Amino acid sequence: MTAVVRETSAGGADLLGEVLAPLRLEGVFASRWTVRAPWGLRGDQERNAILHYVHSGECAITMPGGADPIMLRAGELAIFPYGGAHELADRPGRATTPLDLLLPGRPAGSTTELRVDGPGPVTELLCGGLHYDEAAVSPLYRALPEVLVLDREMLAVEPLLAGTLRELADGTRDGAPGSGLVALRAFELVFVLALRVALGRLGETSPALRALRDPAIGRALLAIQTRYAEPWTLESLAREANMSRSAFATAFRRLVGEAPAAHLAGRRMREAARLLTETAVPLGTLHERVGYRSGVGFHLAFRRHFGVPPGEYRRARTARG
Repeated sequence: MTAVVRETSAGGADLLGEVLAPLRLEGVFASRWTVRAPWGLRGDQERNAILHYVHSGECAITMPGGADPIMLRAGELAIFPYGGAHELADRPGRATTPLDLLLPGRPAGSTTELRVDGPGPVTELLCGGLHYDEAAVSPLYRALPEVLVLDREMLAVEPLLAGTLRELADGTRDGAPGSGLVALRAFELVFVLALRVALGRLGETSPALRALRDPAIGRALLAIQTRYAEPWTLESLAREANMSRSAFATAFRRLVGEAPAAHLAGRRMREAARLLTETAVPLGTLHERVGYRSGVGFHLAFRRHFGVPPGEYRRARTARG
């Protein structure tokens, strides 16, 4: 095991798992691209985690807002944790075609091939979109960088990640029995391993990644994620982090982007929504399951968070399902 993986395990692998587990990845859309220059594609904001892996050749990633383009070369991976809008092209500044025109719909469970002919160099890409439950996304996850790029050196420290990417890009087993489920699990594995590598190697580039790595704030975050029903206060969370109250509150807000009380309330609301959607727990006892002493207080907090009372939320989700 390499030093990078050990660092990641010490700095927040359990917390990373707790942040990712509620996403409930539901399906994957995969595509393999063989494109010859000149080419350019534009993808809008999606409710998916998106990844692009360059099997051969290279491409340029351009984000909205005027940031410098990112060159992605053979053996490198880019992940968009919450599906940010971006352009892919053989070089920056190329005219682009909306992806929806070439690959409309992109339903979960499907795999397609995309070819663009041209006179220039060829690039082979593996692209995937992982569908997840948006209601389960935590603020810490949303605070991850819009795009994470793992170069060949980073992938080299995670042979399982690099090997899985190569197998997915090769695509020779697409027609085998159970291939859809295998692809979903393989993309899930890629997603989690890639974030683990990013946590170890890119931890200083983002407050959210620093929060996941920080031993003190990480302990408090893990407590909120896993023990949300306990009667936490600012003082008790600060003790969990082994910090003074003021230092903890300042560091937590700086790294996580919101106050500890707000983060705890959001975690309780997401768990309440899960229980309403996936279980038959009675409404009268739901508040106790998520850490509220008063049913009235929980009812008001839930309505402020979701815009509807718990009973109406359950009925709407049941009807939709």
